[in-house]
Amino acid sequence: MAQAHGGAGVDGRPLELVLAAGGVVLREAAGSVEIALVHRPLREDWSYPKGKVEPNETLTECAQREVYEETGLRCSIVSFVGTTEYRDRKDRPKVVAYWVMTPEGGDFRSSVEVDELRWVGFPEAAELLTYERDRELLASVQEPGAWVFPRLRRTA
Repeated sequence: MAQAHGGAGVDGRPLELVLAAGGVVLREAAGSVEIALVHRPLREDWSYPKGKVEPNETLTECAQREVYEETGLRCSIVSFVGTTEYRDRKDRPKVVAYWVMTPEGGDFRSSVEVDELRWVGFPEAAELLTYERDRELLASVQEPGAWVFPRLRRTA
């Protein structure tokens, strides 16, 4: 999948659609579930690891690649979570698809793009996340615990 390109629409806004993918990375720790959040210093925000789809890359490939690039963690996909939609800094429509993932190995390494990774519980994640759209996605993962968490335990 690649980004769609085009000129300006009749309202003057760009026609380009930015496609991205990422991971809601979960792990079990001391009998509870923790979620990985990343801090992006250039935007001064806390979010999920995510990034733009490259040419000829599927959304799931992009999600796993971006999670690895931003966290250093190699992850397995557990289940599709959903999407968020918003306008990016260039006022283009952006759609980000997310999957629940579990870490299989690797270690965090700080970079210019991401300088911190935190493993937090759901209540702390809801407070730490910068954007309401990310909190809504968090709630959608938390609510269907009957299907997410048993699958998470089977993959761990």
